[in-house]
Amino acid sequence: MPLSDTAIRNAKPQDKPYKMYDAGGLFLIVTPAGGKWWRFKYRLGGKEKLLSLGTYPATGLKEARGKREDARKLIAQGIDPSAQRQAVRASRGAAPDSFEVVTREWFDKHVSNLAPTYSKKVHALFERQVFPALGAKPIVDVEPTDILDAARQVEKTGAVETAHRLVQLCGQVFRYAIATERTKYDVSTGLHAALPKASVKHMAALTDKKRIGQLLRAIDSYGGFFPMRCALRLAPLLFVRPGELQKAEWVEIDLDAAEWRLPASKMKMRQRHIVPLARQTLGILNELQPYTGNGRFLFPSIRTDSKPISLESMLVAIRSMGFTKDEMTMHGFRGMASTLLNEQGYNRDWIERQLAHGERDHVRAAYNYAEHLPERRRMMQEWADYLDELRANRG
Repeated sequence: MPLSDTAIRNAKPQDKPYKMYDAGGLFLIVTPAGGKWWRFKYRLGGKEKLLSLGTYPATGLKEARGKREDARKLIAQGIDPSAQRQAVRASRGAAPDSFEVVTREWFDKHVSNLAPTYSKKVHALFERQVFPALGAKPIVDVEPTDILDAARQVEKTGAVETAHRLVQLCGQVFRYAIATERTKYDVSTGLHAALPKASVKHMAALTDKKRIGQLLRAIDSYGGFFPMRCALRLAPLLFVRPGELQKAEWVEIDLDAAEWRLPASKMKMRQRHIVPLARQTLGILNELQPYTGNGRFLFPSIRTDSKPISLESMLVAIRSMGFTKDEMTMHGFRGMASTLLNEQGYNRDWIERQLAHGERDHVRAAYNYAEHLPERRRMMQEWADYLDELRANRG
């Protein structure tokens, strides 16, 4: 049912933002602070996009519908209304220095080349929480209170960690603006102190050596789908991210060199990565190869060779062995390795590089994917031997 002016006027804020739909992709977002933002959802080139059409009551229902129709006419001609708006802004002299334009430049240079899921979250955070309030403001005129007000609107929804992330990301935008001589100061500095402290959540990971041994023996005894069993046996030996293990392909595995070479396109930070393969790891891969080696994925779905096993099925397998969500997750194999290797005194740089944690200097990161490789190779073999000891110790 289309919106009416009466319904919009009477719309009250709630604990979380909510949407009121009109028609043809037009809707209104009502924020917990009482703000009412017009949005137009459309598809172009197979991608779903959002266009901001102003705020109510400055932009009334009739005017918002008119803007929607203007945008639909452009889409019918194959023109992206969002891209056209940016082009118009860029032609107005001062517009290239607006907060939104500078932020979108930063997106293109520093965010768009990261993992799609992360990039999408960053875009959505600015589109919903920052641009409506201060996107058109020249970045040199943005005040600390502008950023803090936006962060506090997020905080009011209970998303304290996201509020802190918003401040952090705005700081990156300002540092980019300083580097490109659009402003002189990072006005986000110190704003974290004005927000409640965010509680840090850690992925559940086993660190008790006796319990780790029990998990390893349980995995060895797993009687389900053979590729699943192999994936679970490899998880503690490789400590890659769950999605990287899930989507492992045979073309990436060099058994002769004893290396798994992951392309940048598969990595969270979009940087190439090498995983040295211990003797135990090679043994498992040699067992698996006759089953799946002629296909694309190491661990294909039980239903089709064209897709890998699901992360959910891997979790279900862990749960079936009696390990709860508070004890262990698939991501927990990384935490388990990091904790115990640090306890054993291994060089932190070796551990961090093997975990493929992000390198701040992206130019340097493009060349150092093989950094500390001889040391990491030794560490990975010693880690595999250590796991064998935990598996064998039933005391």
